[in-house]
Amino acid sequence: MAVEWLSVLEACSQRIRGKVLELFGSPEARVALGVGAGGDVMKKIDAVAEEAMIKTLQDHSISCTLISEEGGIRKIGSKPNEFYLTADPVDGTTNAVRGLPFMATSLAVSSAPHLRDVNIALVTDLFHGVTYTAERGGGALKDGKKIAPSSVSALEEAVVGVDFDSFKGEKLVALFASLVGRVRHLRHLGANALEICYVADGTTDAFIDLRDRLRVTDAAAARLILKEAGGLMLTPEGLEVDAPLSPTQRISFIAAANTQIYEKIAQILR
Repeated sequence: MAVEWLSVLEACSQRIRGKVLELFGSPEARVALGVGAGGDVMKKIDAVAEEAMIKTLQDHSISCTLISEEGGIRKIGSKPNEFYLTADPVDGTTNAVRGLPFMATSLAVSSAPHLRDVNIALVTDLFHGVTYTAERGGGALKDGKKIAPSSVSALEEAVVGVDFDSFKGEKLVALFASLVGRVRHLRHLGANALEICYVADGTTDAFIDLRDRLRVTDAAAARLILKEAGGLMLTPEGLEVDAPLSPTQRISFIAAANTQIYEKIAQILR
């Protein structure tokens, strides 16, 4: 029997959301439980979300190889090599434990452990309950309705997200100095999967992360959603963003609503 993956992913995200909102902004949420597979300190809110996801997969008798930021690589079910599920149950943990209402669940299904092979994706805004989905060749949806990126092509009118969150902050500020004076507004909200989805639905016009620190688990689902919506996710050199699906794999990229806005940003950053 074929797996109805979108239904399973939605069930996972809803159970995760319930557990996360119970802990949202509480002292209990930030209790440290060691280092996760991705290299960051795992908080209780991360562990609870991971447990909720795995319980849902088991309830639906799913077989897959789970590639998770917290738990690493785990074989589930009797045929784990048929599907790969790349997951970040809580993208934006710092926001979640501090009570800042911008956090997401990112879930991506692929036939092989590589970013280019992702064919089903879901990102849920855990605070507001908004869900983005995509299937390869089928476009992208926001709560079941088709979405498309913006048509803004002038930097002077653009709202652009930039992730400056890095120990290399001074280097990044220097890199983006020429961009700052060109765009209308800069933003960083703290959950990159959701920020890429904001480019996909036209809320923002681009999102840039050139730190070489973002884990592929954070972006695997949002990449497909953006591409299916009609946007671009490329390196500054114009190459497709691709990487092995691994808890420790890092990527850099420019996510853009259209070719014109991408080229203007990339030219400045080159």
